[in-house]
Amino acid sequence: MRWLAVLCLVLFGSVACAAQPIRYCDYPVYPPISWSDGLEVRGLAPQTVRSVLGGLGYEVQTVVLGNWKRCLLDAAEGRVDVVLAYQTPQRDDGLLFSRVPVLREEVAIFYNRRKPVRFDQLGDLAKYRGGLLFGESYGPEFDRFVAEHGNVEWVSDSRQNFGKLIRQRIDFIAHERRTGTLFVEQLAGGQDIAALPRPLTVDYLRIAVSRHSPLAARMDEIDALLKKRVDDGSVARWLQQSERDYRAMLAGDGVPR
Repeated sequence: MRWLAVLCLVLFGSVACAAQPIRYCDYPVYPPISWSDGLEVRGLAPQTVRSVLGGLGYEVQTVVLGNWKRCLLDAAEGRVDVVLAYQTPQRDDGLLFSRVPVLREEVAIFYNRRKPVRFDQLGDLAKYRGGLLFGESYGPEFDRFVAEHGNVEWVSDSRQNFGKLIRQRIDFIAHERRTGTLFVEQLAGGQDIAALPRPLTVDYLRIAVSRHSPLAARMDEIDALLKKRVDDGSVARWLQQSERDYRAMLAGDGVPR
């Protein structure tokens, strides 16, 4: 169907093409980046995608799949149009990434205070058992390390992962510092979980477009609109609001609309 979308752009322009909804895939277990209030997907990621693509005249449909790996696969194969993700060489095959980053993310090593973990260099983690979500990638070096040592258990749910860490069934979790810190606040036993100050990696979330999507021809426009949202402080405000809303939901105060 890609040729139809390209023909539409050539003959009629972006307004006519916008009649075709854009499918945005999310796995909402990363507050405040993306999370669910039980009714809809909320957070910085869907807000940014709706704002940028809405500025191009597109209607955005949110698709929620069973795990993050499935989102990435569907985007690479053209079943969905866009995700928010880190850029890796493997993902470059099926996705085009915005040059402008949405957000700087620091990935930390979370551990149980009852069983401290030493981490001065990547090789130190070889003697520990880790936990990751399906589809997560924290850079080529870390991905190679995981593949070589086979010391990581893969799950589809952050609650399950941190629950295993609380019960000391695993020794560490590699996770975004902001998201992990916010997440453990509401877990029973979460007071035992801490993050090491030394980051595992620093990376940047970007808008990632399927090479099969009509959006692939509009990456320059996406970058220009995204830069405006970053420069005018919109992205920072959406992030702060998402954190407030998520904490309000957990406190039982409801989520402001």
